[in-house]
Amino acid sequence: MTHRLGRWWPRWLSWRRAVVLSVTAVVLVAEVTLLCTIWITWPAEDHLYPAENVPAAPVALVLGAQVYRGNVPSPFLAGRLALAKQLFDAGKVRAILVSGDNSRPDYDEPTGMRQWLIDAGVPERRVVEDYAGFDTYDSCLRAKRIFGVRQAIVITQSYHIARAVTLCRRLGVDAAGVGDDTVRHYRGEWWRASVRERGACVKAVLDLASRRDPVFLGPQETSVQDAVRD
Repeated sequence: MTHRLGRWWPRWLSWRRAVVLSVTAVVLVAEVTLLCTIWITWPAEDHLYPAENVPAAPVALVLGAQVYRGNVPSPFLAGRLALAKQLFDAGKVRAILVSGDNSRPDYDEPTGMRQWLIDAGVPERRVVEDYAGFDTYDSCLRAKRIFGVRQAIVITQSYHIARAVTLCRRLGVDAAGVGDDTVRHYRGEWWRASVRERGACVKAVLDLASRRDPVFLGPQETSVQDAVRD
């Protein structure tokens, strides 16, 4: 009996050690994620508004999201674009910068966004495309460094808006934010996106700490300034 116990005891200790290490790792990851989320979302609190109360700015920055075949905006992206159109009609902005992913020839968020806005009645000359807004950090940094945007109203879903505003402001854009809630009835997608947002806050902290360049840079453009002045 003692011989059997002697063989079993080291395995039990090894299993117990593995459980303790796993639980410790989970707790540590949870704590880091919580701290990053607070650090990213807290600075934006005083800069988030409902559409009717947001201070006017020269340009709205609409962040990209999924498009379907034919570059048709998904409901989440259409909600953002409808909010941009509302702000444009109310005179809150004079131009709209649509920033999204065009990393493949068969996938083009900015073109779909531009066409949606034009079809909704926004003049073509007021819509500017950024084809290399591969994530929120890239969109905000390119708005500043490529398009010369200094002040903007950022538009995305409400679960995402605090991170977007903080990133823009940390990267030199005087940003206010308006979040879209019209697609909350897509409960599964909304919940999954809200959960992913916690991990995205960790990435945002790392991006800001590294001050990495966007995936693509390029020459400065005056297209936003031209759209605002026109």
